[in-house]
Amino acid sequence: MKKIIAAAAAAAMLTLSACGSSGETIAMVPAPTDSAVNTITVNSSEKVNVVPDIAEVVYSVQTESPDAAGCQQQNTEDVNKVVELLTGLGVEEGSIQTTGYYMNPRYSWSNDTQTLIGYEATTTLTVSDLLIDSLGDILTQSVNAGVNNIQSISYLSSNYDESYQEALRLSIEAAKTKAEAMAQAAGCQLGGITQLREQSNYSPARYTDNALAEKTSLSAARDTGSVTIMPGELEVEAVITVEYQLLPNS
Repeated sequence: MKKIIAAAAAAAMLTLSACGSSGETIAMVPAPTDSAVNTITVNSSEKVNVVPDIAEVVYSVQTESPDAAGCQQQNTEDVNKVVELLTGLGVEEGSIQTTGYYMNPRYSWSNDTQTLIGYEATTTLTVSDLLIDSLGDILTQSVNAGVNNIQSISYLSSNYDESYQEALRLSIEAAKTKAEAMAQAAGCQLGGITQLREQSNYSPARYTDNALAEKTSLSAARDTGSVTIMPGELEVEAVITVEYQLLPNS
């Protein structure tokens, strides 16, 4: 009898602790007591194609001079010309970042003798959020303004988030279709989801066009006009793992 009273008191305390002062009752879902629940696990991945609309360009401005101070000053002036050009073309200053700088001595060799002949300074600029529609003209004018190396051109999409969410939705739908087919083949029926894990890394899809970067430098050096940009499409992929409860046919 004492055990029954203690159990009732504990139940009453649980009910009271699950109620707020406003009178709302919080539902308490008991954990399943059957440890032998059968499950089925499936992996799924889906891709969504999206047309890139922005680009990121990594420039290098390289300068040579007989003395170190003069080399540094000339490089600074060349970089300022490029930055002035970019801002004049509508690029936001916040989209232009200095991502590298170095200066090295230059030597010549004659009869196994090393002779200092000058210095070389290089500044690397990463320019982001460039509109695809104006990218060709920006690239050509940048080279003409003093950029002598375009290290890479990367295409991205400002609609990446929406595309990734769509890929996730399609992945979950595909996972359910696969799980239902497997359950039916096993003579069972599919229950609810017990676990759902995102396996893919959430990072903006990009395609780096190194070939175009080299072509742009050569084209601008020959003064052949603006470079034609054909960014193609990006693939946004979502990968998931879903675990379902596997139930016997009723």
